[in-house]
Amino acid sequence: MTYCIGILLNEGLVLASDSRTNAGIDRVSTFRKMHVLEKRGERFFALLTAGNLSLTQGVMSLLSEWLDSGDPEKDLWAVVSMFAAARAVGTAMREMHKIDGGYLQQHDVDFSASFILAGQLKTGQLRLFLIYAAGNFIEAMGDTIYFQIGEVKYGKPILDRIIHPSTSLNDAVKCALISFDSTMRSNVSVGPPIDLLVYRRDSMAPGFTIRLEGTDPYLRSIRDAWGSALHKAFQETVPDPGWKL
Repeated sequence: MTYCIGILLNEGLVLASDSRTNAGIDRVSTFRKMHVLEKRGERFFALLTAGNLSLTQGVMSLLSEWLDSGDPEKDLWAVVSMFAAARAVGTAMREMHKIDGGYLQQHDVDFSASFILAGQLKTGQLRLFLIYAAGNFIEAMGDTIYFQIGEVKYGKPILDRIIHPSTSLNDAVKCALISFDSTMRSNVSVGPPIDLLVYRRDSMAPGFTIRLEGTDPYLRSIRDAWGSALHKAFQETVPDPGWKL
């Protein structure tokens, strides 16, 4: 299982992904699910992946092979907008379906894969997309400024309560890590290392990247502080129902 978050803010982007893959309780591996492609000063793309690892790796391989081809519908160095970049990722998804879809069906394996695409071209706006297995996609805008893929339910409440367009990058990082802690607390198939990237709007380059291991002091402090705060709020601020039980 996987958990990835992409948050679009006035100041920029916060992206985070776990690194755990498993095929049963005794086959756990670590694979990076965050991929960055950039031409410094010209264009910046980040992709977060979830689903069947062979499919997501296949999509990333196709996108890499298409670089420098000059095809404005496939080459991320040649696309003229972030919308076109999202279409290129969707095209790669459909190509993988043509290659592997039939064989997967024969073995009763779902074609399961999804991507979060974030980025900016020098001539355009910072944008965030969620791309589905069929290659179709939606864009973050208005009231929806973050996307999750993978094991999304456990880490969603804190995002809904805290995140809004004017949230600072610093607060969004804390919120994202609390979201991860809640998810890892409830689902052992999501786990560290956690890859974190912060991008400042119009910078055309990653501003800050870090990989947090399970033993990272800050990650542990988030876990302890959030757990204590929840316990205190439950004991001291949540009123009793006043019912005769």
